[in-house]
Amino acid sequence: MDAPKPEEISHPPMDQLQGLEYCIDSNPSWVEAISMGFQHYILALGTAVMIPSFLVPLMGGTDGDKVRVFQTLLFVGGINTLLQTLFGTRLPAVIGGSWAFMVPIISIIHDPSLQRIPDPHMRFLNTMRAIQGALIVASSVQIILGYSQLWAICSRFFSPLGMVPVISLVGFGLLDRGFPVAGRCVEIGIPMFILFVAFSQYMKNFRAKQYPVLERFALLISVTVIWAYAHLLTASGAYKHRPELTQINCRTDKANLISSAPWLTSVNSFCCRINLFSFACPVHEIRFPGSITIYSRPINFSNRIKISYPLQWGAPTFDAGHSFGMMSAVLVSLIESTGAYKAAARLASATPPPAHVLSRGIGWQGIGILFDGLFGTGTGSTVSVENIGLLGSTRVGSRRVIQISAGFMIFFSIMGKFGALFASIPFSVFAAIYCVMFGTVASVGLSFLQFTNMNSMRNLFITGVSLFLGLSIPEYFREYTTAALHGPAHTNAGWFNDFLNTIFLSSPTVALIVAVFLDNTLDYKDSAKDRGMPWWVKFRTFKGDSRNEEFYTLPFNLNRFFPPS
Repeated sequence: MDAPKPEEISHPPMDQLQGLEYCIDSNPSWVEAISMGFQHYILALGTAVMIPSFLVPLMGGTDGDKVRVFQTLLFVGGINTLLQTLFGTRLPAVIGGSWAFMVPIISIIHDPSLQRIPDPHMRFLNTMRAIQGALIVASSVQIILGYSQLWAICSRFFSPLGMVPVISLVGFGLLDRGFPVAGRCVEIGIPMFILFVAFSQYMKNFRAKQYPVLERFALLISVTVIWAYAHLLTASGAYKHRPELTQINCRTDKANLISSAPWLTSVNSFCCRINLFSFACPVHEIRFPGSITIYSRPINFSNRIKISYPLQWGAPTFDAGHSFGMMSAVLVSLIESTGAYKAAARLASATPPPAHVLSRGIGWQGIGILFDGLFGTGTGSTVSVENIGLLGSTRVGSRRVIQISAGFMIFFSIMGKFGALFASIPFSVFAAIYCVMFGTVASVGLSFLQFTNMNSMRNLFITGVSLFLGLSIPEYFREYTTAALHGPAHTNAGWFNDFLNTIFLSSPTVALIVAVFLDNTLDYKDSAKDRGMPWWVKFRTFKGDSRNEEFYTLPFNLNRFFPPS
């Protein structure tokens, strides 16, 4: 056999990912779009359930409080997703709750002034108000960096080489939420992983009426099968005498969400009361999470609308230490979202977002964190990495699908029982899916190496060191915290401790610090081509590539009033 010629084995760099059925601005049929939007909603439930299930009991809240926080987190996530896809980066990215805020939030929960409150419910309310105040103040960091275009200026120092570790560790950095959680219930986690991989990869060419049903809906089908299997095990008493952690990760009824959820939720912040006339009927009231209360009175022909302040847990409390600590989590969310946006652009077959578009998205994300503080979600928000991975798994990067999923998030946050029903999917099922989704996003980061010269020892050094330290330093902080019950930064200044511990617990943040510093200080003048800058530079500005207008122009002709900078 003749040796292959170099041109036969080379793969030229491609600035848009090939092989996608629908890109960012192409849409499947409405039936398919709605079905896939529901699939994204199911995937977003994992984090929306896990965060309240972890935080609310620590705060002294009940199962009813957990349901309200879950539904509020879902509702605000839907609003933020719509805002981001319409006016932010316009990329198909779901915005959901973030684990990056855990260190400052847990620090607030353990504040001595709050721990001294004897009544659990009052402690929960006061803790939630303290978290709200910290989020409201800290959101200003992203709002300022985004709308002032400061983050766009910072992005001048980013190159394809410097972004490889950041984007990769957006996925790899979440490895502790993959198989370690799925392994807590192997009889559910492993079958879920095998079934999902089999449907989405090995059987993806199976077609029903020329439609790749298994590739498109592998997640929905496999979750339904394993969820029914898990419910069968739960109903048969298989976990009756098992440890508490096993029951939480395996049972379909352990979260107590269905029994605690009302048919229509009673979260009553931002009450917009609309009087509807009726004939001799009693007062009826329907309350929506963080939004609208509609009620009817006997023969009242005067229609009026009254909008009150959107704080369902009460007025927030502000503490400088809590706010400074929360700002570190906002910075981490900003960096992780930057990597996730670049991955989303690639999996939606779009060009890399120009600097001002990225900065615009960060500004809207800051608005989203402000909403988190106002509505009381219990945590801040960031781009949902698992939903980014689903774009690649289904090969559908349509913006419309994500907007429909936002509609499902809002709708099911209102319909309490139905939303809680889907939220009863065991944690191990989501963790098994994460093993695929996080890995997909990580591989997108590695794909940026095609624009660099990986025969350069300089590039090998930067890539290897930043990837290794991005995994190793957060692992050191985690192990230290587990052993000592506090982070390596342990001074009398609590805000300072929270700031450092939060920053260095984030793999993408550590990778950004190391990679961008090395990339801009180590032989940078003579290595522009090796770093991939000639390919990258044309995407920095809105008019640098004609495709940018197609992907990132604001709707409703708003570019006339907010022209690209």
